[in-house]
Amino acid sequence: MPSLLPLDHDFLLRALIGGGLVAVLCAVVGTWVVIRGMAFLGEALAHGMLPGVALATVIGAPVLLGAAVSAVAMSLGIGALQRRGRLTYDTSIGLLFVGMLALGVIVISHSGSFATDATAILFGDILAIAPGDLVVLAVAAGVGIAAAAVGHRALVAAAFDPRVARVLGVHPGVADALLVGLVTLAVVASYQAVGSLLVVGLLLAPAVAARPWTSRIPSTMLLAAVFGIAAVTAGLSMSWHAGTAAGASIAACAIALAGLSWAVRAPLVARRTPRATAAA
Repeated sequence: MPSLLPLDHDFLLRALIGGGLVAVLCAVVGTWVVIRGMAFLGEALAHGMLPGVALATVIGAPVLLGAAVSAVAMSLGIGALQRRGRLTYDTSIGLLFVGMLALGVIVISHSGSFATDATAILFGDILAIAPGDLVVLAVAAGVGIAAAAVGHRALVAAAFDPRVARVLGVHPGVADALLVGLVTLAVVASYQAVGSLLVVGLLLAPAVAARPWTSRIPSTMLLAAVFGIAAVTAGLSMSWHAGTAAGASIAACAIALAGLSWAVRAPLVARRTPRATAAA
């Protein structure tokens, strides 16, 4: 009987480990993104790093460095437009989203290997993860988890009642900056696994799948990590046996898990509600 995922191949084992690290980081950050309703920020940052990735690809510089510089520049630009341009948060994100995306496409269009570069940038190449990349992913996951743990109180206060946050001595702007930093870290770290086009799926879908089954934020993060790792495993298996793109397969499995989770949970909630009403 053929193995679901033949891990005797080193590149598949590295892909599974790397994808698992990305899933854990995205679970922690994605939970806050879902709670705060900031999915547009994640998508904007994912596309906002395109110019840096494209430029790094063209000149032969480290791709992750280019992605990080571009994503950080966009994060700072959003804040600058809000403060000096007096624009709303969504408007600032929308303007920079389109501008950075256009700039990235312009850079790629001048590359001699446009098709290959564009495919790798948009959809990632998780099967090409090297041992050194695993170290980077492990560090990124550790930093993300530590930052979320240290800033948990501030994030909770800012998410549910900014006025209470100020009373507690927590400035909502600091919490927002921390969340933007976490989203930037997750998007950049996830880039090689699923690319800039599909990273939002891995950032959001596991957290969405976990939300109906949990009532506390830490438990949502833990379950989202489980769902994310399951999506990575299923996506890699699909890619191996069906010959599909690995990054797209992972994103599709993550979305399918979210849909399945809500489809299973909804009837259970519907059954419990009449019983609870009758008991009351």
